[in-house]
Amino acid sequence: MNADDRELELVELPHDFPLTEWDHLDFLAWRDPHTRSRGYIVAEIAGEPTGIVLRAASGSSSARQSICNICRTMQPGNQVTMFTARKAGPAGEKGDSIGTYICADLSCHENVRLALPLAPSEYRASVDMKIDGTARRSRAFVERVIEDAA
Repeated sequence: MNADDRELELVELPHDFPLTEWDHLDFLAWRDPHTRSRGYIVAEIAGEPTGIVLRAASGSSSARQSICNICRTMQPGNQVTMFTARKAGPAGEKGDSIGTYICADLSCHENVRLALPLAPSEYRASVDMKIDGTARRSRAFVERVIEDAA
């Protein structure tokens, strides 16, 4: 994980965490209910749940539409946020981080399962393909954050 002991003490699980259906979960992501600028992603890496801490950029986008780089869902511009994650290990201690645009409420897991009308530039893919792609991209993002950790 890319968090120090103090940050780990601050982790606040989502209120519905006890109801989580683990068999249907590709990854778990949520915004901290007390500190809205903080979020978390937990994905299975090498057979183990691995979590990272995210920071949401302040401000809002003036873009009319944006696309989430995790679920590839087209959203109104204010519903996609730049999230950064401090790299794990020595790189993170030097201040290195990785960022990407993600759904502001971190609801990618649910978004790919909804049958929504298509945006003008979207194409229809099977739901299974969207789910697999979202899971793969979330794991890849977590792996990039932790890749240099000792």
